Amino acid sequence: MTEQGDSAAAFAKIGVIAGPELASQIRQELAHWLQQYFLLDAEKSSDVLLAVYEALANAAEFAYDGADQPGPMHVRAAHDPDTSVLTVTVSDEGRWRVKDQNVHNPARGRGIPLMHALTDRTEIDSTPAGTEVRLHWDDIAQNCGSRTT
Repeated sequence: MTEQGDSAAAFAKIGVIAGPELASQIRQELAHWLQQYFLLDAEKSSDVLLAVYEALANAAEFAYDGADQPGPMHVRAAHDPDTSVLTVTVSDEGRWRVKDQNVHNPARGRGIPLMHALTDRTEIDSTPAGTEVRLHWDDIAQNCGSRTT
């Protein structure tokens, strides 16, 4: 679902089953939305898509680890034209995975630091009801000619 409200363009995918294939599909749909509504250079667009994909991949891989079947993940993106801030929120209804201190794998554990590096601000809130990752980018210009199709 893609929406445009009075003050900001918005993107939402709610209740998508957490899985790597659907995370990739959401990334593609978000890329199209970004291209349609915002004036982003290739580097900034890549930063947004990679950070969001890392949050989606974490939800798909870890949120429902040990569950009988994967649960939902949700993606919401909105732009505030008054502050020029783009915010993408990725959330799940699973459990935060506590890192096993006895297992060291140098190829793992880079997603959250990468999200912090690619955004202007990253916030992660984990509760028993799930995890919410909020990714923020400042100074994002909206395409003035954009319209909902």
